[in-house]
Amino acid sequence: MTAILISLFLGPYFIRLLKKYQIKEEIRSEGPQTHLKKKGTPTMGGLIILAGIIIPVVLWADLTNYFILMLLRVTFWLGLIGFMDDYLKAVKHQKKGMVGRKKLIGQIGLGLVFGLALTLIPPNSSFDGTTGIPFFKNFVISLGILYVPFIILVITASSNAVNLTDGLDGLAIGLTGICFVAFAGLTYVAGRTDFSNYLQIEYIPGASEMTVYCGAAIGSAIGFLWFNSHPAEVFMGDTGALTLGGVLGAIAILIKKELLLVIVGGVFVVEAGSVILQVLSYRYRGGKRIFKMAPLHHHFELLGWPESKVVIRFWIIGALFALLTLATLKIR
Repeated sequence: MTAILISLFLGPYFIRLLKKYQIKEEIRSEGPQTHLKKKGTPTMGGLIILAGIIIPVVLWADLTNYFILMLLRVTFWLGLIGFMDDYLKAVKHQKKGMVGRKKLIGQIGLGLVFGLALTLIPPNSSFDGTTGIPFFKNFVISLGILYVPFIILVITASSNAVNLTDGLDGLAIGLTGICFVAFAGLTYVAGRTDFSNYLQIEYIPGASEMTVYCGAAIGSAIGFLWFNSHPAEVFMGDTGALTLGGVLGAIAILIKKELLLVIVGGVFVVEAGSVILQVLSYRYRGGKRIFKMAPLHHHFELLGWPESKVVIRFWIIGALFALLTLATLKIR
């Protein structure tokens, strides 16, 4: 509730501020022609999302909790990278923003620090380099020396996948909100001895405090959606998209459900996969394309689907993925 109220209260103020300083979206000419009318919409609205998350977490979460501190570090790190990218595009008018290589270095650097922290200063003595397998009880994979590279991959991939999905009004923020609902349940049961024993999942002391963070993220997503719904008054930009994606990956790592991220974020996986397939097809099949345009949401737009229909149908699919994720706790 605090996050919703903060987002709704700060939203108009931030939007006026972004308009005042001409921090507006530049629409790619190679994108769908229907998007050209969105040119000039304020961007960097991820600041509203971050405020809606950070303030309630500082107010209501246990700031001595290992997991909360780790998530806050991820939030600030990726928020800064996203902010710099949005700043270069909107203020410095550099069309590509931060060079992709530099952005990737920042994401990999975060994954490296995050992985080393978990390895060298684990939250508890039983926390090790293993990951659970969806649909299987008491079965884990020990990653050994591959644990840190695996963490780098998870955070980088999840961060970029959400960023690629952020192309329609309300699409990415709605899907991330749904993902955080699922993770709110997962973090709560993982940090409770009674529920974790009953469900036969690994008990992680202190993990349930991340439910507070997830609750703040859900509220912030709802509040931001008020302004980001079609037609959007503000875009989240990389400030929001990179951060939300990276945090989802970080939570999955902290509760040892990294592979479950593929299910809960199924729409993000498909969206990112469509871009990879399109690039490979174009490069190795003589310029032939699989989709009319990638990411996948643009393909459906070019098929004639109204933008709001694409968004709502993707939300429905995202909700189904989230329900399937929660079902894996019992279907094992």
